[in-house]
Amino acid sequence: MSEQQLRFAIFGNIYQAKKSMSIQKILAFLSERGARVYVEEDYHRFLTADQKITVEADGVFRGPDFEADFVISMGGDGTFLSAASQVGRKCIPIIGVNMGRLGFLASIAPDTVEEALRDIFEGSYRVDELRTIQVEADGSLLSDSPYALNDIAVLKRDNASMISIRAYVGGEYLMTYQADGLIVSTPTGSTAYSLSNGGPIIAPQAGALCLTPVAPHSLNVRPLVIPDDTEITLTVESRSHQFLVAIDGRSEKCAEGTVLSIRKTDFPVRVVKRHEHKYFHTLREKMMWGMDRR
Repeated sequence: MSEQQLRFAIFGNIYQAKKSMSIQKILAFLSERGARVYVEEDYHRFLTADQKITVEADGVFRGPDFEADFVISMGGDGTFLSAASQVGRKCIPIIGVNMGRLGFLASIAPDTVEEALRDIFEGSYRVDELRTIQVEADGSLLSDSPYALNDIAVLKRDNASMISIRAYVGGEYLMTYQADGLIVSTPTGSTAYSLSNGGPIIAPQAGALCLTPVAPHSLNVRPLVIPDDTEITLTVESRSHQFLVAIDGRSEKCAEGTVLSIRKTDFPVRVVKRHEHKYFHTLREKMMWGMDRR
């Protein structure tokens, strides 16, 4: 693999300058190895115009209009999710360089990025496949990027009143949620928005989805874990006659009465991990389990 000319597509965070600091180290390393480098258009503009960084790239691309052997995400988990949405069905392995804070998805630290890239050129790495879900509105895919790695959430919009979400699981009526919203999360997303609303942590390879209500009117309405091959159907009533569907944080406005169908996709997101990376070690460290700060 070391003799192959590899192609890398780079995405990055354009909102915080300090998150661009490692890019020069990465570009220099890839140049030394004879790799072909392509940079996402907005990130390229940010680096060259705002940060005054010289970027020697083989090309600039926009959105999903690229081909590569690997994608590099420079930022936090939000940047990783944005990159994953553009990769979509290409199933290109993503290298997440954590320039953010928590970093469950972007797991490679900036000070080890050269070691991680060296491993890739030497073929010494693994690729984890993470499940994704999609949402349809009245039988058609919602938005240009309807796929979520973390979660799909139905939320109230511009109104203090709750919304009513009528939910069916596998064609069977479950209940009508009176709440600020409902989150359908994958195992990957179980440590994100769902967790902040009281949902359980689900191991990445578990074949499950979780329905987690957001601020439910009734306190006995709890998160529900279901098999991930189950289709979820939702309809919403709202005083504003509108609601939001957030797909990994990318919001779409929908009209009351729209029938939403959420199901597992037929492709994964592929994430590059170093061999020493262990999920439960990362979970214990990020959640600070066992730490006594008294």
